[in-house]
Amino acid sequence: MPDASTFLLFAAASLAFLAIPGPSVFYIVTRSLAQGRRAGVTSMLGVQAGGLVHVVAAAFGVSALIASSATAFTIVKYAGAAYLVLLGVLKLLSPGEDAEVEVDARGPASGRRLFWQGAVVNVLNPKTALFFLAFLPQFVDPSPGPVAPQ
Repeated sequence: MPDASTFLLFAAASLAFLAIPGPSVFYIVTRSLAQGRRAGVTSMLGVQAGGLVHVVAAAFGVSALIASSATAFTIVKYAGAAYLVLLGVLKLLSPGEDAEVEVDARGPASGRRLFWQGAVVNVLNPKTALFFLAFLPQFVDPSPGPVAPQ
């Protein structure tokens, strides 16, 4: 386990990163406004599952591969942007009386759909992959033992 000062530094740096909203935060806020608290929490759980995918990818070196390959990074970046654009276009094309936030004519998205959309938004976010690649290793010390519990 890391010592108290390392843990506090990690917590402070993580809070600073969390204060800067990204696509995942905008997705969660949008779903919360459109469908309420339950939809927002479900979307947040999906985003966190996507974060877990990044943790596993970083542990197995996939994040390093994506970061070192300009082509792989570009593919992930554009896939994420295309997915967010697709969600926006679908929302704009849905029938509605005005531009106000409202429930889609097809009805509210199911919990399963909200969860998976949140996961995809986070998995296709290259900033998150780079975060796990560049930020986390600074707080891992292999000398005391296994890295996974840290």
